[in-house]
Amino acid sequence: MKLQVNGADHEVEAAPDMPLLWVLRDLMGLTGTKFGCGTAQCGACTVHIDGAPLRSCVTPVAAVAGKNITTIEGLSADGTHPVQQAWTELDVVQCGYCQSGQIMSAVALLAKVPTPTDTDIDQAMSGNICRCGTYPRIRAAVHRAATLAKG
Repeated sequence: MKLQVNGADHEVEAAPDMPLLWVLRDLMGLTGTKFGCGTAQCGACTVHIDGAPLRSCVTPVAAVAGKNITTIEGLSADGTHPVQQAWTELDVVQCGYCQSGQIMSAVALLAKVPTPTDTDIDQAMSGNICRCGTYPRIRAAVHRAATLAKG
C-alpha cells in the first residue's frame, strides 16, 4: 500500500484494516504519535489527514491511502514550527505523553483560525485529554503560537 507521510511516498505492507497508528509507529518507526486509549477519546494519536486532525488509533490505513498524512515529526525537522516553539517557550509539557496530539490539534486549529479566542481553543482542543492538567499552559501556548506565526 502506498502512503504519503510527511511529504514523502512510502510503500508499506499492512492489512487494510490495520490502524494507521500502528502502521506509523511499528512499520514506519514514527513514534511521535502516541497510543493513549485506542478508542479515539483521548487525542494522543492525533495526526493530520489532508490538513485535518484525525485519530489514527481507529483509522484503518486503507482509508488514508493516497491522502497526505502528517505526523508530529512532519511539522518541522528541528522543532521550529510556531506551535512547537510556543510549547517550548511556555514550558507546556509536564509528563509530555499527550503533547504530540495536543500540538497536532493546535496546528489544525491555527490553520483554520489564525487568531483564535479562548472559546475557539477550548472547543478545538476539547478532544485532547491531558492527565497532568496543563490546559491553561496549552491555551496560552496556542495564543503564543498564533503571534509567532504572524511573524
